[in-house]
Amino acid sequence: MKKFFIFTIIISAILAPLHLTFAHGDAAGTKAAVYYNEACGACAVHVNTDLPALLNEHGVSEIIKKDYISQPGVRVEMNRLLTQYKIPIDLQSHIMAFVGDKYVLGGHVPNQIVEDLFSNELSDKFKLVVVSQDEMHTDAAEYKIFAIPSYANNFVGEPKTYQIDTPVKEYFKYLEDNKNRFSLDDKVGGRAGKDKSLLPVVLVSGFLDGINPCAFAVLLLFIAFLFSLKRTRANIWKMGVVYIAAIFLAYVLIGFGLMKALVFTNSPHLMAKLGAWLVIILGVINIIGLVFPKFPIKLRIPMFSKETLCNWITKATMPAAFVAGFLVGLCTFPCSGGIYVAIIGLLAAKTTYFAGVGYLLLYNLMFIMPLVIILVLAGNKKAVEKITAWEQSETLNMKILSAGIMLLLGIIILAWFT
Repeated sequence: MKKFFIFTIIISAILAPLHLTFAHGDAAGTKAAVYYNEACGACAVHVNTDLPALLNEHGVSEIIKKDYISQPGVRVEMNRLLTQYKIPIDLQSHIMAFVGDKYVLGGHVPNQIVEDLFSNELSDKFKLVVVSQDEMHTDAAEYKIFAIPSYANNFVGEPKTYQIDTPVKEYFKYLEDNKNRFSLDDKVGGRAGKDKSLLPVVLVSGFLDGINPCAFAVLLLFIAFLFSLKRTRANIWKMGVVYIAAIFLAYVLIGFGLMKALVFTNSPHLMAKLGAWLVIILGVINIIGLVFPKFPIKLRIPMFSKETLCNWITKATMPAAFVAGFLVGLCTFPCSGGIYVAIIGLLAAKTTYFAGVGYLLLYNLMFIMPLVIILVLAGNKKAVEKITAWEQSETLNMKILSAGIMLLLGIIILAWFT
């Protein structure tokens, strides 16, 4: 028995170094969930061959592969994990591998970077690391990385981008060199505090976007028509609320459609830039149209829809008010939709999906607020006449303001958020 005990100790001593050699970092014995699109040939090869070989080498015991295109509910599950881990949109990729609760690999992350992350030298320097490289291996030029260092309880600083041949230890040296500053930032909110800067941009741009001559004119026409029918003040307010609620619904649905489209592009950061340039171009088109009235491109309600709107307004019923409002919401999108597209692109690049939905709803509440103010003020016929006269006299200034807002918003997004 004594000899057996000594023999066991000797064998354990021999095997221990081997265990340390093959069980790198904190991945040994863990599971990995990989979300991808099987229809992408190169992605399928990476997920079925390259990635499993690499993860198995580092002790990952089980790899669960999930196709978020063909398998129902998988995309929702993936989005839930992205939200749970608070992974910025610009680090999300067409392939997302969650390894244990410490590693998130996006896209085709080069082998040498994964090797370094799983090494004992670096694995104790972070609580969570996210690395993303969205191009195919042969086209890879740079990678992005973001981490919760061991000394913090949240992501610190901003995601960093490095040339593809830059050792990942450079990022952790950066985290260590800024440890004191980042520790303080973490105590007062860290990156979350910076994300709050989106709130005033969303609220202000939503309100200014709502100062829309197209929607104003239709609402005032509707209210004036109701007064001509001798409707009571309460009835006018009720119909006005239904009308505005329908505009809100139409714009929210447009917003959800745009957000869903951005999810499938897999390049939200690029879309934020394109949205910023789009709103600048539309602002320039507005200015050109004001200087040269015969300029062929007009940002306004389509002419063919005006007769349809009038027909619904003259019905003067609650359902008709809803249909008219919904049509106005759809038809005024060409008039002011540039700002909306730019904001949605910004949200896609800087927030998680569910946070973006919250900002989207806030934006649309601010968008209808000018209409709500007009409805409240339009309590009597004389007030409506004065507001209508003001709207007609200030149409030019409102268009100039709208163009200026577009230009300014596009510049702000390009300069501060992309």
